[in-house]
Amino acid sequence: MDRALYLAMSGGTQVMNAQTIHANNLANVSTTGFRSDFEQARSMQVNGDFYPSRVYAMTENPGTNFDMGPLQNTGRSMDVAIQNNGFIAVLDGSGQETYTRAGDLQLTLSGQLVTGTGLPVMGAAGPIFLPPLDDLDISEDGTISIIPQGGDGTQITALNRIKLVSAEPEALVKGDDGLIRTKSGEQLQQDNAVQVISGYLEGSNVNAVEEMTSIMELSRRFEMNIKVMNTVRENENASARILERS
Repeated sequence: MDRALYLAMSGGTQVMNAQTIHANNLANVSTTGFRSDFEQARSMQVNGDFYPSRVYAMTENPGTNFDMGPLQNTGRSMDVAIQNNGFIAVLDGSGQETYTRAGDLQLTLSGQLVTGTGLPVMGAAGPIFLPPLDDLDISEDGTISIIPQGGDGTQITALNRIKLVSAEPEALVKGDDGLIRTKSGEQLQQDNAVQVISGYLEGSNVNAVEEMTSIMELSRRFEMNIKVMNTVRENENASARILERS
């Protein structure tokens, strides 16, 4: 009985882990450039001298869905959507270079170009800083051109270029902070073939209907595990009563 109870308990725990993955996807259905995580369950053989049919369930996160999300027209010159397998190079909280699809760019009071979450955007030679300006334009290859503050509106100056990179999904991994890194830990080089579309943002590639359906299915599985645990408890109580009578 105790073995059946442990199997049901472990199954319920793994179902909760799976629900966490889908709940995180669903919570980021409106997050710019978010990449949803996959989830799968597989059986794990019990170590030791047991029947071959006795297995544990284990939830895994085998990878990330790198399919492109829908484009949203914002008309804002500092919003950019990256094409195909490209990414914007940014610095994470520890100062390490990572990659993102979130193109909702901002300027700080000091003129630093950052993402909507405040991550510094990398340029040709490090983080990008811009002088006071009246207008800004980002071309398809990531080149940043500005009209200096106080100018006559005709003087356009190209100052820097956003570091755009690309890599095959198999070489990338998504961290707990939602940022993309290479599995090898190496930095990616500028890819001149990567292009962006100014005035657009890429939405999350999460399918809200699929995520909600998965959560509901997992809830039913969790209830089944609870029923098994209750059945084990009832059987143990019945066995105890029989032993008391004998």
